[in-house]
Amino acid sequence: MKAKGKTYLVATDKRYTETDEWALRESSGLIRVGITDYAQKELKDVVAVELPQVGRVVRKGEELGVIDSVKATASYYAPVSGKVVSVNRELEKSPELLNKDPYGAGWIMVIEPSNPEDYESLLTPEKYAERIKK
Repeated sequence: MKAKGKTYLVATDKRYTETDEWALRESSGLIRVGITDYAQKELKDVVAVELPQVGRVVRKGEELGVIDSVKATASYYAPVSGKVVSVNRELEKSPELLNKDPYGAGWIMVIEPSNPEDYESLLTPEKYAERIKK
């Protein structure tokens, strides 16, 4: 999809937030979370990622950490309420994974949701694509 003269990938198997995070419900019911292609392109070259603590209980919309890039520092937020059960430690050594593979190896954390309806309330790929066109 194209917006603002750039081309952005919007993965069709994920849900999205207004603040440019993606969420993927895995077969286990856990929610894998990262930032979108749009977000990483807006940030440019990512140089550091602050990861949340494993075991932390989070609320939907709560700030979880920051991403530093050569251009800016941006916060990222929980797309669902629940408990952080895993974080991507590879990002500590290779934060550029957020730029190289935002929907794959650049995932940030996994949340065990406390309210499964949170996921359903997230933006569909179509709605997210409309949002970033503006």
